[in-house]
Amino acid sequence: MRSMPTAKQFDIPCTITVEQSSEHFHAHVELAGDVELEPGDKVRVHGDPITIPFGQSAVFERAATVTRAGPFGRLLTRLAAYFDLRELYEVSFNPGRIK
Repeated sequence: MRSMPTAKQFDIPCTITVEQSSEHFHAHVELAGDVELEPGDKVRVHGDPITIPFGQSAVFERAATVTRAGPFGRLLTRLAAYFDLRELYEVSFNPGRIK
């Protein structure tokens, strides 16, 4: 009997840039190395929650776990993205009035 293949996981260092100001409100994660993420892949950043005061920006070094999606997971992600995009097209070009 053949078992289902498990998702490939690996740990990698990452850099988190956080800014909270009147001009910017964002948090970006950059993985170390040349890791290319594909549809369905997941990234989990480890560590305590990050909070910074308003008007500040900060950079943190953390570890992250990347879980690669299998072929079926990639297919489901692509299909979901396709139908989400179609829904945007339908809403964007609907000739009716907004009530």
